[in-house]
Amino acid sequence: MTFDISKLRNIGIIAHIDAGKTTVTERMLFLSGAKHRVGRVDHGTTDTDDDPEEQERGITIFSACVKYGWKDFNINLLDTPGHVDFTAEVERCLRVLDGAVVVFSAREGVEAQSETVWRQADRYNVPRIVFINKMDREGADFETVFNDIEPRLGGCPLAVELPVGQGPAHVADPFRGVIDLVDMKMLEFDPETEGKEITETDIPESHMDEALFWREQMLEKVYDLSEEAANLAMEEKEIPRELILQALRQGCIDRTIQPVLCGSALHGIGVQPLMTAVGNFLPSPLERPPVEGVDPKKNDKVLIRKPDSKEPFCGLVFKILPAKTGDNYWIRVYSGQLKQNSRVQCPNRDKKENIAQLWQIHATKKDRDGQIDSVEAGDICCVIGPRFAITGDTVCDTREMIELPSIKFADTVLSMAIESESTSDKKKLEDTLDMLRRQDPTFRAVENEETGQTLISGMGELHLEVIQHRLTRDFGLNVKFYKPRVNYRETVADKADVVGQCNRQIGSTQMFARLNVSVSPLDDVSAPVLVFDRLPPEVGLPNAVRQAAMDEIRERAAGGGLLAGFPLSGVRIDVTDAEMHEEGSDEVAFRIAAGDAFDRGMEKATPVLLEPVMKVEVTTPEDYMGELVGDLQQRRAIISATETRGAMTVIIADAPLKELFGYSGAVRSLSQGRAAGSMEPLGYQPAPKEDAESFMF
Repeated sequence: MTFDISKLRNIGIIAHIDAGKTTVTERMLFLSGAKHRVGRVDHGTTDTDDDPEEQERGITIFSACVKYGWKDFNINLLDTPGHVDFTAEVERCLRVLDGAVVVFSAREGVEAQSETVWRQADRYNVPRIVFINKMDREGADFETVFNDIEPRLGGCPLAVELPVGQGPAHVADPFRGVIDLVDMKMLEFDPETEGKEITETDIPESHMDEALFWREQMLEKVYDLSEEAANLAMEEKEIPRELILQALRQGCIDRTIQPVLCGSALHGIGVQPLMTAVGNFLPSPLERPPVEGVDPKKNDKVLIRKPDSKEPFCGLVFKILPAKTGDNYWIRVYSGQLKQNSRVQCPNRDKKENIAQLWQIHATKKDRDGQIDSVEAGDICCVIGPRFAITGDTVCDTREMIELPSIKFADTVLSMAIESESTSDKKKLEDTLDMLRRQDPTFRAVENEETGQTLISGMGELHLEVIQHRLTRDFGLNVKFYKPRVNYRETVADKADVVGQCNRQIGSTQMFARLNVSVSPLDDVSAPVLVFDRLPPEVGLPNAVRQAAMDEIRERAAGGGLLAGFPLSGVRIDVTDAEMHEEGSDEVAFRIAAGDAFDRGMEKATPVLLEPVMKVEVTTPEDYMGELVGDLQQRRAIISATETRGAMTVIIADAPLKELFGYSGAVRSLSQGRAAGSMEPLGYQPAPKEDAESFMF
């Protein structure tokens, strides 16, 4: 069968935790015939949550890829985590996807992590459609969720479906189907066949006025998107169905609208129309801009690769899964063909890589029956054979090389010291940590040679807890774990002009160098350190000496601040003047003077300890609001807003990460299990004086 790239869809399911992403994925697999029984998250039987940690916790931790067919479309679907600690999984998936389905809970609506994943999709210009899930839940409210998308996310939602009723069976008007606003028909889904059988009927009179109102809103947008449709409307002629779909598709691909659908994935209601919408509205690789990269030999030369199998091959490694038979490299092929038993170039490492085997992916494993000979442009596959490439690296044709932009991941915010309990386990621990680093770009592990301990760092408590369980349960290591600590940063509060000098006798040589340096704070305390050479031309420093001084300052800045060696940020350093003698003013002398200037400048500019701050969002019944607000205030939180969403109250606050250890348990305890909290990194702020002093003495 000929590969038709126009019928390919590379999509992701993204959402806040517990919105129902994995349930949507499971229902899609079942309805497409890719599996014969629907898996349940609460039973630990889903295809995509196949890790023991995921099954035990009932959440997605690792992104998973499944392939299925629907009508005449071929779908590569990536199911992603919703918890902020595993946001890197969303980042790496959105980097290689052509479209996304954003899932919202009809009861909770737009939540904290909803905003995070929406921003990530914005960053990669990913077109998306919206699925408002859990319409059968108590407190479900389609219109409230719909109306929140524009002000809170900056989206342009456009309803193409309406719910018929909302809420569980015992309410007066329970959720029982959807209205298709394009065909103006009501769709009901047979519970006996778990949503496979659909009955199409006329819209009930009780819902007709509402349906006509929402359809008119949809058509108004169609007129904006299609001149042909607008002309037909002016002539009072009927707008053909295909023209409506064509206009909606173009608007979605251009990201001027996000078509909105609704349903209940748990009961199969509305999932088949969602699957059809993926094909109708989201782009194929052909409808996405060609990828741009640079020539690795001439970094300023921009190269373009079109999604065409006749172009030179290039792809991006977006995930690595360690395996005994050889690491599994997940690759998005952007152009050309990737063939089994071939050689490719990894320009990031300047190494050639072997492509020993190609596989289709199912969940987080190779598809048992999925070994293939080649992969065409636009597709996603698993490769066995490479050894040097890491996540975010490019692989390409050895003769026509290109280096694509890599994937940027957030900095870690929490660390924990660990050490092996026996010397025999030490080497095994080192090898395991190295493997975990390759698999997870947001995981760090650095050994302290003085203490023998290793400092592991991650995105939060849950992230480190999962790592901890993997080391002990999955790899059988005997490891001691110490209390987690916050990853602070350092900056400066004031501007300081200082002079650094080298004036010392070494052997028979009198070494001399003077360097004037200005240190000042940046407005953004999270910004990387900026170092500028502002030396006037008349100083006349030789290039080698000048470069040595600048290198020393940059190395000192990369080594951390003076308080406790935490990473330095939000600082600008300008080298403004220098003096040298005819003899003894060499590179070593200027490195010494630069180091002296750096230390003096950082000390005089008033070093400041910065602590990470989280945006906290708590959804609670009104009865428990007082206790939760009081608890947040004790944790040095600043309450920024409270909102009413249906029967629930949402508290939004900024709080230091240090004060939030064990917070999810506290929320459950204070609300008798009825409230839920989530958090995401917000930035950095000056830490309390006593915290800074604890590192100084």
